Amino acid sequence: MEFFIKKIFEDNVDELVHNQFKKYSRGEFLNKAMVVVKKTGKGFSVSTGPEYANELVRYFAEKLGERFAVVSGVVVSTRDLTGELDFKDKKQFMGVKQYILNGEMSGDKIIELCDKLPNAFFGLSFEVDGSVLKIKAKAPKSAKPSTKKEEKPKVDFCKVKTSDSEFVEGLVFGVNSFKKVEISHDFLIDEIVVSDELKSEADGDFAKIKEMALRKGTLVRKVSVDEGSEEVKEKGFAV
Repeated sequence: MEFFIKKIFEDNVDELVHNQFKKYSRGEFLNKAMVVVKKTGKGFSVSTGPEYANELVRYFAEKLGERFAVVSGVVVSTRDLTGELDFKDKKQFMGVKQYILNGEMSGDKIIELCDKLPNAFFGLSFEVDGSVLKIKAKAPKSAKPSTKKEEKPKVDFCKVKTSDSEFVEGLVFGVNSFKKVEISHDFLIDEIVVSDELKSEADGDFAKIKEMALRKGTLVRKVSVDEGSEEVKEKGFAV
């Protein structure tokens, strides 16, 4: 599978990319989908922001397939998943539920849950074929437009130890040789596009309009290789 930033640059936007932007309003959202990759003696050490969490879970679940692994962490959703999810405990605050998982699960089951719950957040950790995925077991902060005073966030929400070069290429695409790569993205959303067809279909359901409307703007990708100067690329999008 390909990660959502690469899909945007390759004009390959799909429903999974759209899901990434549902929570955003108009505004400037800086330092998103951050990535730090370091080469190590045994492969790569990868750190990312929370925007990549669901895709990392899906990527390594696909590698796991029908095999089982010990999976720990949380699934965060507004839905009542009793009977749908084998969880150890549940926490709830302001209508948002955190389901705590700790047990064996197949990769196919994880993918099934990802498909069934496209709006949920999967903060899951597990190992497969020598790759170790660790994601913080908590909901990420809500998406709010950035202010000039904000400090650059620490890139440590998701961590991967791996020798999977194909996986790394999906994150650092366009970079050929490196010891360390640092990448950040700005989402500059100018317009929320609500078509007449969507208005008619939603029939006044503003939650549905918010979920299905297109976000239109510019994606700014900033890449620094081996702590050198920053290379900036821009790509218009409608997702």
